[in-house]
Amino acid sequence: MPSRITTDIDFDRDGRQLSFLRLPHSSNTSGYGWIPIPAACLRNGPGPTLLLVGGNHGDEYEGQITVGEIIRTLDPALITGRIIALPAANFPAVMAGSRLSPIDQGNLNRSFPGDPDGTPTRALAHYIESVLLPMADILLDLHSGGASMVYLPTALARGTTDAARAAGLAQLLHVFAAPVSVVGSPAGMSENRTLEAAAERHGVLNLGIELGGGARVTPAALAIARRGVRRVMRHMGLVADAEDGPPTEMMEVSSDACFVYASDWGLFEPLVELGDDVREGQPIGRLHSLETPWREPVEERFRTGGRVVCLRARGRSERGDCLGHVATARG
Repeated sequence: MPSRITTDIDFDRDGRQLSFLRLPHSSNTSGYGWIPIPAACLRNGPGPTLLLVGGNHGDEYEGQITVGEIIRTLDPALITGRIIALPAANFPAVMAGSRLSPIDQGNLNRSFPGDPDGTPTRALAHYIESVLLPMADILLDLHSGGASMVYLPTALARGTTDAARAAGLAQLLHVFAAPVSVVGSPAGMSENRTLEAAAERHGVLNLGIELGGGARVTPAALAIARRGVRRVMRHMGLVADAEDGPPTEMMEVSSDACFVYASDWGLFEPLVELGDDVREGQPIGRLHSLETPWREPVEERFRTGGRVVCLRARGRSERGDCLGHVATARG
């Protein structure tokens, strides 16, 4: 079914267009209203199309800043082709500074392929998959660990059995050149409900970029995002120049054993740092009881060795919360 979302952006027109996707939504305060999803199109003649997404989750800020800068400052006359950008993709979540939309509790990155008649988040997912992705050659989905996690700046590619796609993704990882590149299936990436899965369904090469987190923004993470996006633009032939940087380190997340989850409620005391190399059985941290503080803390341990690429940012933790995960060297 066709999407009910509309826009006055003409994706085939040259120049810079800054406007909104109009997502119909009826509420107690606006019976015939629409949710304004910020959108942009920069185009200069025929050529490749890059789809840039920030704000897939509303509490992940580095992508929102990076994509906003590009649509504001990049001169369309200096590109060859087209950039379609959503700097605040799940706009209700962005405005609330939350991972999920406060309207429908929707996680945009678990809502694909969506539903044109569904909740706002599912309707938006349907528009992205059915309208925007078919126009794209490459997708960059800029994330971070949000309020609950902190990542080493990492580029992620879904594992695939398609040899040609695997080679294209590996090349793209080297082009973006985050300090760490992970091939595999970090939590959620293996699901068919993610934006990355939607891109794969349409044959679009894509990376998910994790840039820090902890509900904060750092100059280092922003610099990696800016350089990486520009390098991908150069790789595509969209722009003529980009800043080179150090090579990426190729790693993988091979199984769920790379993740550590809280077995109890408590205050999480990490015993390792991001970037540490750890061994199987080594403690990741301790959970201190809130209800019975005289009880010995519960010690949580890594189920496999590797490099710590993600750690929980929040102290208070519940049973089932992810406390961190490792990646291992890719052979």
